[in-house]
Amino acid sequence: MKKYTLLILILIAALVSGCTNNLYTNKEINNAENTVLGEASSLTQSQEQMDALSSDSIVESTDSSDDSNTRNEANGDTDNKTVTTDNTQQANIIDYSSIKPDESGQIMVVMFHNFVEEYQSGDKEYTTTFSEFEKLLQDLYDRKYRLISLTDMLNNNINVPAGCIPIVFTFDDGTAGEFNLVEKDGTLIANPKSAVGIMEAFYKKHPDFGLNGTFFVNLGVKTTFKGAGTMSDRLKYLIDKGFEIGNHTKTHVSLPSVKTVQKMLEEVGGNQKLMNEYVPGYAFNSFSLPFGSASKNLKEYVIQGNYEGTEYKHSAIMLVGANPSPSPVSVKFDPLAIPRVRATGITKVDCDLAWWLDALSKGNSQYVSDGDANTVTVPQQKKENVDMARLNGKQLVTY
Repeated sequence: MKKYTLLILILIAALVSGCTNNLYTNKEINNAENTVLGEASSLTQSQEQMDALSSDSIVESTDSSDDSNTRNEANGDTDNKTVTTDNTQQANIIDYSSIKPDESGQIMVVMFHNFVEEYQSGDKEYTTTFSEFEKLLQDLYDRKYRLISLTDMLNNNINVPAGCIPIVFTFDDGTAGEFNLVEKDGTLIANPKSAVGIMEAFYKKHPDFGLNGTFFVNLGVKTTFKGAGTMSDRLKYLIDKGFEIGNHTKTHVSLPSVKTVQKMLEEVGGNQKLMNEYVPGYAFNSFSLPFGSASKNLKEYVIQGNYEGTEYKHSAIMLVGANPSPSPVSVKFDPLAIPRVRATGITKVDCDLAWWLDALSKGNSQYVSDGDANTVTVPQQKKENVDMARLNGKQLVTY
C-alpha cells in the first residue's frame, strides 16, 4: 500500500511542476532564455478584447442533470436549449457534472520529427514508425482528442465538441517521412507512407478528428519534403489541404551560434524570402527554435525584422520543452514561449507523449471543451486562472 501511495505522490508532483528537461538536447532548458523571450510577449489587445473585461462577459451557470439538456458526448451532438443572460448573450446548457468542461486547462502541442517504415538508423527517441503513428491517431481519437490548428489555438478560436480535448500537431525539419509527394495517374498526391498520407486516410474515416498541423521548414535545405514535384508543389499541397507552414530558419542553424544581426536576418528573414518565392503572399506566423535553443542577444530579430526588403513577424515561438502548453486564455500563456510535448519515439522516455497521455488521464489539468465556440467555460474555482483580456470577445461561463 505504501508503494502505491508513493507512486501517486510522485505523479501529482510531476503534474504540478512539469518536466523541465530540454529533451531535444538532453540538457536543462535555459530558463533565463525563456524569460527573455517572455518579456517580448506583451501583445496589443483589440478594443473588442478590452470590452470583454466588463462584468457582463461573465455568466455563472448552475449544474443540470436533466438528460434533455445535455450534449451527446459520443458524437458531439447538441440540443437547442439555451440560457439567456442579462446582456442577451446565450450559453448552451450542458451537463457539467458529466462533461466537466475546463477551457483554462493545458493543451498538448505535440512535436514530431522523423517517420520511417522500419527503423534502420538514427535517433530512436525522435523516430516514429508509420504503424505506430496509425495506432496513435486511433488512440487519440478514442480518448476524445481532436486536432486544431496552431493559429486557432493562438487566437482562442477552439471549436471541438463538448467533452473533447483539443490537441495541436507540429512537425519540425521537413523530413520526407513527415510528408512527400508521389505521382499517381498523372496527379501529385501525398505519399500514403508519410505522416500526411496517414492523416488523410484517417481523416476520411473520422472527419470529426480534424486534419491540421504546422510544418516548420528550412527552405535553404534542398531535401525538404524530398520526393516528387517542385518545392512550390509541396508547399502549396500542404497549404491547400489546410496545413500551416512555419519558420525554422533557412538552414537549421543553432541560434546561440549566430553572432551578428546580418546573419540572424539572413537565417530568419531569408527563410521567409524563400517562402515568398515558392508561395507568393504566404507569411510565416510562427517560429520553431532549432535544437530548442534561443538567442540571448539577438532575440528581437527572431520575432520580427526585415531582410532585403522582406518583412517578417512571428506571433508565436515554439520551444522544445517537455510540458503541455497553458490554455490560450490562461494567465500563464505566453505565445512567444510555447512548450511542446515530444512525440513518443521507438525508445520511450519520461515526459514524452505516451507519458503525458497516461498522466493527464489521471488528473483534471487539461483543457476540456464546452462545445460552444462562443464561450469559455471553467469551474468556478479556476476562474482566477483566466486572463480576461485573452477571451477574444467570448463570454466567460463558470459553474
